[in-house]
Amino acid sequence: MRKLPKPTEQELREGPQAVSFLIANGNARQSCILQTSFPTKVQAQRYLLTNWPAVEKMARDALATGAVEDGQIKLVMP
Repeated sequence: MRKLPKPTEQELREGPQAVSFLIANGNARQSCILQTSFPTKVQAQRYLLTNWPAVEKMARDALATGAVEDGQIKLVMP
């Protein structure tokens, strides 16, 4: 198993990382952002990929309820 990289100086200044992704919405794509508590982008992306079914369901539920802010669905890591 590979070790995760240490946070860069920029990542430490930025704090917890967010990761963006798209989901299909009919013929269009909906922009989503997931705020995580992880210090590095790699860890945040790995979390997204590992937990994709749950994250996608959260995004689709938010889309169904109309919880779109500034053209994006904003999610927070559970």
